[in-house]
Amino acid sequence: MLSNSPLDIFKQFYSTCLVIFSVVIVTALMFTENTKVANDAHPVVALVVMWLGILWMSMVEGGQCSMVGLPPIDRELYKESHKITYQICSLGHKGDNLDRYLMGRQFMVIFINFTISLCGSPLEGASVLGLPQWVSDIFLGSGIAMVLTNVNIGQLTAQVNASHCMLDYINTHFMTFTLYCTLLIEMTGFMHVCYLIRDCFYFAAGKPIVTNEPPRSAAKAFFHWGRVLFSTVVLCFSLAVTLEALFKGQTTMWDFIPNWAAVIIFFVLLSLVGLLEAMQIAFFAVSKFKKEDRGDHPMARRTCNLLFKGEGRNLPGFMVGRQVTVTLIFFVAARVTTLNIKIGEDENIFGVSDGLQEFFNLGFLGAIITTILASISWQLVASAFPIAFLSNPFVYIMLNVVLAIEATGICAASWFFGTIHKKIAGFQLDEVYVGTAEEREAGGKPDTSMHPGRDFSIGTVLVAPKNWEEAIKNLESVPETFSQRRERILSNIKKMKDMMADASEEEKGAYAAGIQAEVKYLEKLNEEEESEASPAPVKDIEAA
Repeated sequence: MLSNSPLDIFKQFYSTCLVIFSVVIVTALMFTENTKVANDAHPVVALVVMWLGILWMSMVEGGQCSMVGLPPIDRELYKESHKITYQICSLGHKGDNLDRYLMGRQFMVIFINFTISLCGSPLEGASVLGLPQWVSDIFLGSGIAMVLTNVNIGQLTAQVNASHCMLDYINTHFMTFTLYCTLLIEMTGFMHVCYLIRDCFYFAAGKPIVTNEPPRSAAKAFFHWGRVLFSTVVLCFSLAVTLEALFKGQTTMWDFIPNWAAVIIFFVLLSLVGLLEAMQIAFFAVSKFKKEDRGDHPMARRTCNLLFKGEGRNLPGFMVGRQVTVTLIFFVAARVTTLNIKIGEDENIFGVSDGLQEFFNLGFLGAIITTILASISWQLVASAFPIAFLSNPFVYIMLNVVLAIEATGICAASWFFGTIHKKIAGFQLDEVYVGTAEEREAGGKPDTSMHPGRDFSIGTVLVAPKNWEEAIKNLESVPETFSQRRERILSNIKKMKDMMADASEEEKGAYAAGIQAEVKYLEKLNEEEESEASPAPVKDIEAA
């Protein structure tokens, strides 16, 4: 989280001003029919669809934080307080459903980004509100206005709150609807070629495919591999259609770019998205390694030194800057891959029917290509070979670029919007409802991994401070001494007592229960030490 330093306050202020300005000019674009959807349909349609997309994006992004973060917590602890969350997690964490959710969600993120781009990105030569040409070029021509609007409002704001308020954030049937949509997308089989790619890379890395479900029956195996074949055919056909349109100049690509250059840009964009998607997976993987286990390659060590130096703020800084960069590339990719063929006037691709051509024009094919080739595949490669991936010099270069983008504070508004959102929605920290991990353990319900040995390699989660502070320490597995454990317990008790002063009556009850749990844990600790050492330790309970 940003501090209250004058510099950070200034960043939040100017970032918020930029977001407001971006919303104004994007809205003006729509009502002057200077976007594709506004021009083809109606400005109101474009406005409504864009904001519905941003709203849904916030649930997709925030929902992922909750779905990935909640599995270790015993669901019985929030069965009564968060009934909808309980139902969602009961389904989402059953068997391999979390993998299915993450894969379907990845396609949904990209498709929503593509849809928002069609609603709010300007047509060629668009200008509004009498803005100087250089201002139009910066905010409209580059797509920055749409990126600032979508990232700050629809993505980072959601992640800021959902990282710490997982239970409250998805305790709504909007998330229930989103979960079913992602599972339905995965079930269609459009993305199933990713499973084949995963199996190949894990086989190459000598890693087993870990599953929480029994071996497939013959019928299920036939259905699975049938969808893998179907997905492979769809991917190849999508590539053929998109490349044909690019070579003929029949996409929404800027007119001044030659067709051959558009093809090159298409593959460069896929590579950049893939690189950024894979970097987050590799970074999370090495954050769990000891320093001596990070390989001997100079570039890998140089990258890790930059990522974890100082207080370790470069890791969350990378995640914020990466979100901005990836979203910008998604918007440009949408422009490159979306077909722009006028039905009845232009020749349809491969002579398909008008109805099928209209379907192609919606941008589904570009979303499929980007999801498989520029997102999931690269994440799987980095998950299988994290050290080898970090040895790539382009990783170090992109890390510096992304950190420079984050340092500008261009997305600092998300912290301000997150504070407003939290107050309006009434979100509370998860610890208020289920206690800390230590309290849950003292109460006989310790956190457990529902997916032992698993590293979820599909998704884009903003690292919450309470997580990355642990990641950057990279401590060896050295057990705490009794004194260290006692000091931590007493510190927890003091913090909860301090927080009780300004808490509501409901929160005070939760904090009181937490203090009691810590006291019991302290008693247990003293008993353990008494049984192992002599003389017995001084009792600290009264001091607490």
